[in-house]
Amino acid sequence: MNRKVILYIACSVDGFIADECGKINWLGGDSNLYDGDYGHKEFLDTIDTVVMGYKTYEQVINEISPEVWPYENQITYVFTHRKKLSHKGVNFIEEDLNTFIEDEKMKKGKNIWICGGASFANSLIKDNLIDEYHIVTMPIILGKGMRLFYDDNPKKRLRLKNCREINGTIESVYTPHK
Repeated sequence: MNRKVILYIACSVDGFIADECGKINWLGGDSNLYDGDYGHKEFLDTIDTVVMGYKTYEQVINEISPEVWPYENQITYVFTHRKKLSHKGVNFIEEDLNTFIEDEKMKKGKNIWICGGASFANSLIKDNLIDEYHIVTMPIILGKGMRLFYDDNPKKRLRLKNCREINGTIESVYTPHK
């Protein structure tokens, strides 16, 4: 059985993954509205590979977890055109994304998490490389910001696999309609 490529991402009710300044501090929760883990730790147990673009990597080390790399139990790949970088537990690569994903799917192991960001995820969406969409909807309307799905994506029919409420958020899991 092939590993699944999963886009697991949180967004606002109005479909933004970052505010108009590119920040995600609104994901941290408001103890009066939503608080807790939102199923993230449970999800991490199902994957052994994290794939992201360089902007998401910067957000992780500067905003989300500056003190410690949060994915030390997973193999992490960061796609970048920048010259060789070094960070313990992170593999910086510059190769064809589609070929990389197809090769990773054939390896033994747990599922593959597409961690972000938007342009990175949307390129995989356009090329039909996402096997499951795990969308955690946070109870906030941002009004402006970075959209999860780009306007130029082709139409995709999805099938709802699961939906659940977790600590005031909604996790919806979709698979592409075949």
